[in-house]
Amino acid sequence: MSTPIGPYTPIVRAGPWLICSGQLGLDPSAEGPVLVAGGAAGQVAQALANAERLLAGEGASVADIVKTTVFLTDMGDYGAVNDAYTGFFAAAGDHRPARSAVAVAGLPMGALAEVEVWAYTGGG
Repeated sequence: MSTPIGPYTPIVRAGPWLICSGQLGLDPSAEGPVLVAGGAAGQVAQALANAERLLAGEGASVADIVKTTVFLTDMGDYGAVNDAYTGFFAAAGDHRPARSAVAVAGLPMGALAEVEVWAYTGGG
């Protein structure tokens, strides 16, 4: 995984909880931080894939995600983002965590979307 673009830790464990800092749609194969193509939907799909890799590094999976927050710079992208979001979770067995979607004035690197993820690994 690439180095964070700010002074934060990409994922933190707090007991059975894993909290992924807001993930941008950064291409993990690119040299340096580069946003993927595909607009907000492409960025959300990549941000979720990036969070999935962080979770895997801690022994967790998409099935452990209980809450996400999606930040969008344009709520006009809401429908396309929903399609990308649903497609991502459908690939993992149609898991549907709780979610909030929030409009924001701007995001780092001029990103159109960012996703924060909370996962619970304690069972039950």
